Amino acid sequence: MTGAPPPYLPGHGLLAGRSAVVTAAAGAGIGGATARRLLEEGARIVLSDAHARRLKESEAALAAEFGADRVAALPCDVTDESRVTALLDLAEERHGRLDIVVNNAGLGGTADLVDMTDDQWDKVLDVTLNGTFRCTRAALRRMRAAGTGGVIVNNASVIGWRAQKGQAHYAAAKAGVMALTRCAALEAAAYGVRVNAVSPSLAMHPHLVKVTTPELLEELTSREAFGRYAEPWEVANVIVFLASGYASYLTGEVLSVSSQHP
Repeated sequence: MTGAPPPYLPGHGLLAGRSAVVTAAAGAGIGGATARRLLEEGARIVLSDAHARRLKESEAALAAEFGADRVAALPCDVTDESRVTALLDLAEERHGRLDIVVNNAGLGGTADLVDMTDDQWDKVLDVTLNGTFRCTRAALRRMRAAGTGGVIVNNASVIGWRAQKGQAHYAAAKAGVMALTRCAALEAAAYGVRVNAVSPSLAMHPHLVKVTTPELLEELTSREAFGRYAEPWEVANVIVFLASGYASYLTGEVLSVSSQHP
């Protein structure tokens, strides 16, 4: 059956008592959907985003719905190590521990390689790959010191596997996120931390519509087996699974939330 997405599933308390951090979590995309799903599953969260106004609005809305004691927020530019440190500090201060980190921050763009500037390349790599590295490193240091395990889930992309014109910088960054995930998982297993990634294709939200042509959206949608784009919460569901005890023996994996795995 293709066309309409399935019904939205209620929470089942899979993450009750856990403390989670989600980057790039303001707005209607995967990060925002993940923050909501974590709360619905019982977690306490710290939201972050580079857009302070949207972040404040998201914090207020979620706090009103789930309780101010379960929701905190801090603007964070993942290219700034001091901001990453402050973000994880807040999670430990507000919620007493750090159990889950979802690295969702990423930056795209379109430019043919022959016309791409160093600045365009560096900016996408610094947010998408280096930012994931900074957050992963900071989280692993704390989780190792705490000795109570933990989970890191990175947001990769099917474009890390397949080619797309004008996306060399973004594809390289997402392929790097996949490799980083696998290597970090091998190291972190020694102290009980799991590191995995999701690899979505097209998860529709309002911002994507503004920066993507209708022709490209139609082309990408037509490639999917279900004949539709993913809802952001469908990707968030997989992130919740990876963060939960149901994935206790899963680490170093990149799960494709798409039919476009090569």
